[in-house]
Amino acid sequence: EVQLVESGGGLVQAGGSLRLSCAASGLTFDDFAIGWYRQAPGKGREGVSCISSGGATTYYTDSMKGRVTISSDNAKNTAYLQVASLKPGDTAVYYCAAGEFCSATGTILGEDYWGKGTLVTVSA
Repeated sequence: EVQLVESGGGLVQAGGSLRLSCAASGLTFDDFAIGWYRQAPGKGREGVSCISSGGATTYYTDSMKGRVTISSDNAKNTAYLQVASLKPGDTAVYYCAAGEFCSATGTILGEDYWGKGTLVTVSA
């Protein structure tokens, strides 16, 4: 059974940073691109960042470029999203997804699997 499990969310003050993790099991991690998405209260899901299979290339949505860094550790079957300079508007459930390819705007093309998300709350 394929599982993606996000962790690292929590309550943080504005200006702080977090590192989110996405641990994958039941799949050949190297074969998949991994994307991070978020969904703020009352809003739709938006792509944040994507890392290609094998970790060679990264993509970011324009609105968060410069504040987020995506990485992966293939030995640990885990992808990470570092978010800096957090703002209250970053409050959202953050999800990871595994799929075929990354788009240039930081989303996954051909999403195959999703995690259940981790909540990030940023206080003013």
